[in-house]
Amino acid sequence: MGTMNPTPDSPRLTALGKIAIFLFICACIFGAYYLFTGKKSLKEAIPGSANILGGGPQVTIGIAYGTEKQRWLEWAVGEWQKTSDGKRITVNLIPMGSLEGAHAVIGGDQRINVWSPASAAYKDIFVQEWQIKYNGNPILREEPLALTPMVFVAWDERYQVFAKKYHEMNLSTVHDALQEKSGWAAIANQPQWGLFKFGHTHPNQSNSGLMTIVLAAYDYHKKTKGLGVGDVVDPKFQQWLEELERGASGFSNSTGNMMREMVLKGPSSYDAMLVYESVAIDYLGNAEGRWGKIRVIYPEYNAWNENPYYIIDAPWSSPDQRKAADKFLQFLLSEPIQKQALVHGFRPANTNVSIKFPESPFVKYASYGVQVDLQKICDPPSAEVVNNLLASWQRTQGNR
Repeated sequence: MGTMNPTPDSPRLTALGKIAIFLFICACIFGAYYLFTGKKSLKEAIPGSANILGGGPQVTIGIAYGTEKQRWLEWAVGEWQKTSDGKRITVNLIPMGSLEGAHAVIGGDQRINVWSPASAAYKDIFVQEWQIKYNGNPILREEPLALTPMVFVAWDERYQVFAKKYHEMNLSTVHDALQEKSGWAAIANQPQWGLFKFGHTHPNQSNSGLMTIVLAAYDYHKKTKGLGVGDVVDPKFQQWLEELERGASGFSNSTGNMMREMVLKGPSSYDAMLVYESVAIDYLGNAEGRWGKIRVIYPEYNAWNENPYYIIDAPWSSPDQRKAADKFLQFLLSEPIQKQALVHGFRPANTNVSIKFPESPFVKYASYGVQVDLQKICDPPSAEVVNNLLASWQRTQGNR
């Protein structure tokens, strides 16, 4: 069979056709390359394009949180921003006293999608007040983030002479020291130290202040559970509480700010204070370099502060915001973030994270009085008890 030669009528590729085919092939190659490598660039170049490309919508959530967690949460948000979820979910931290945050949510502060107080002590009252205004359960999901008990912090030099006179530091002995009209002159023959100065935060604004008066009631009645309204309205307890609180000072809405003031100003501001263990640990090193060693003392009657994370079922929260709040919760409970909570003195809620190892603050600061085991843990009181305690405290203030 002979070879076929093109006839004058056969179709031929012109130079222009060859160029067109070459350009088409180049376009296909470029398109394939772009498909595999260009998505990231497109996401970065076009705001809101994450949703188009399957990454989810851009979302902002606000978290009203107790300032005792400020150092840890600010670090955590910085780490969150490095993740793929963090590139589309913006977390706004809104520092507020624990009770102040509850009041803001009930008042309709639309910046807030998550409320993270220091403890669940005010939860029942929050739920009751929400139901009066909005109906339904305000909490979609709740998880503890990190645990911390209450501790006294005192300048070690002053604690040593306090302990010689009163044997131990608890709210009963603090009450007695506050009744000494000549202050340290009567306590330790140190008139140059002035009055005995004890501080805690505002019970109507800050959880640690509320926990102070709750533990005061438990300490006075020498019980760890079953605290009732009758215990709170007992006239002898009412008088004792008034004496304690008329002598106390501070009443800030922020535990962290009060602890910072004690470290900055030294013994001229406070001799002792009742704060979260985590806050005390976070400031131990700062204090020693300025005014000397701080001593950590655990009250006999104590309570856990679980730092709960409440995703709020607020009418202003969108479904995407609720999902985003849940995503950030999962991130906070992950081991790397929980380990950093330990660095700031918290006891991690993730049980996979150990607290007993050489570099742990619970080992490192043992000489300051920091310890793992506690004595008597008190049950959270009912909403009725908390309401009556807060009303009782308000009456102790008179015209202050």
